[in-house]
Amino acid sequence: MKRKIEIMDTTLRDGEQTSGVSFSVSEKKTISQLLLEELKVDRIEIASARVSEGELEAVKAVSKWAAKSGYLEKVEVLTFVDHGVSIDWMLRAGVKVQNLLTKGSLNHLKHQLKKSPEQHFDEISNVIELAVKKGIKTNVYLEDWSNGMRNSPSYVFQYLDFLVTQPIERILLPDTLGVLTPDETYIFLKDIKAKYPNTHFDFHAHNDYDLGTANALEAVKAGVDGLHLTVNGMGERAGNAPMASVIAVINDFLPDVEIGLKESSIYKVSKLVETFSGVRIPANKPIVGENVFTQTAGIHADGDNKKNLYFNDLLPERFGRKRTYALGKTSGKANIEKNLQELGLKLNDADLKKVTQRVIELGDLKETVTQDDLPYIISDVLASHAYQDKIKVESYVLSHSKGLRPSATIAIKINGEIFEEHAQGDGQFDAFMLALSSLYKSQGKTLPALIDYVVHIAPGSSSDALCETIITWKTEEKTFTTRGLDSDQTVCAIKATEKMLNIMESKSQELRVEKQDASQNQEVRQLYNDKIKI
Repeated sequence: MKRKIEIMDTTLRDGEQTSGVSFSVSEKKTISQLLLEELKVDRIEIASARVSEGELEAVKAVSKWAAKSGYLEKVEVLTFVDHGVSIDWMLRAGVKVQNLLTKGSLNHLKHQLKKSPEQHFDEISNVIELAVKKGIKTNVYLEDWSNGMRNSPSYVFQYLDFLVTQPIERILLPDTLGVLTPDETYIFLKDIKAKYPNTHFDFHAHNDYDLGTANALEAVKAGVDGLHLTVNGMGERAGNAPMASVIAVINDFLPDVEIGLKESSIYKVSKLVETFSGVRIPANKPIVGENVFTQTAGIHADGDNKKNLYFNDLLPERFGRKRTYALGKTSGKANIEKNLQELGLKLNDADLKKVTQRVIELGDLKETVTQDDLPYIISDVLASHAYQDKIKVESYVLSHSKGLRPSATIAIKINGEIFEEHAQGDGQFDAFMLALSSLYKSQGKTLPALIDYVVHIAPGSSSDALCETIITWKTEEKTFTTRGLDSDQTVCAIKATEKMLNIMESKSQELRVEKQDASQNQEVRQLYNDKIKI
């Protein structure tokens, strides 16, 4: 049979010690419900006794819900050796399990409490006895236990010899300052479990050296009975061992161990805690980070198309997530194809190559390119190849200042020749169009009327995302539209205008050819008629 490991979540107690974080009453209750009912953790530690009235109200709300739902024995509170003050606080709050904070190293005992081991043990015994009388169960924390094992192991074992005689549920062994190496974690816990095989021990890892997950893994290997974790690795300083990473490691690398957590709910709970805490999840954080299931390199997308060559056991679906393929300067055709498949689109090889090149160009400019941008990019690229670029907006300077009219200075290349113009207008694009109109008028040409102007932004995009401007133009003969694509709205409009100029130029060339053909036909007919007369 698999060995069961208990998971105690301490996001609402130790995780709340993250600098600047304070959960409200409703937030603590909501997170508690999700942890126990959705994520299926075994226990939750939700507060420290005596902290504040707000904390008391939060614990009352959680305990009231937990009592109705059958979870009260799973709700725990950190308490202190304080002659029963914490016990009274717990009775007011309605909770039934205390995690009693005591000294796990001789250094802390001597310099912080200035007491002998015997004095400390006697006070602890009195607190435990009072808890039993009040119907409260007790777990005991050995604060600074890791340094105790390094520097005063005889004290630690003297203390454990005392604790195993007491009516307690569990002994909680914290690496309070996050100083342990994986080897030390394994050796210390292996020795303790060998000496006290029938006692329940929890391991509580901190992440100061980024070893929290590794130490938790070694603790389970050593035979520990439970782990303390936090959602998103929240906690004081560098935080605690992160829930998502530790659960994934245990599930994938310890086949003889069983944990009851629901992996598919990890991401949902993680995002809620991110929202309530205001602490952003790093994009590269394992399991829950924004980028961790995103393939960027084109060769990876190609390999996934060919038998999932770049998959590992951390499949995103396990955690309620989905694999994506980034669009940017390292994208290849395979990345584009993967995203097109998601959208239900398919392009021929020639068009796919053009779209891929455009995505790479945008990535080089550090633009954010998303799957939602693809239809706009496709429309822009494919429409651009429907005509020849005879006219190019070579350069422009746009200005917008408080108290001064917006202005534009432009340089337009028409059939290889550069023309410049300057104008002021009611806005930057208006100034651009007035300068362009003046330039064309000097060439004996007129521009079509602008009759509609629409800007689209891809759903879910941010301020640096691509936007599409669609402009409708009207001439005497017809009405037509052009599109521009860029992260800047005014540049979008200029690009759409440039396309309009080329369409008009192409139409003008067609008319010139038609007139030339008509003239030649007239000459041929005249020659024919003259020949007949002769």
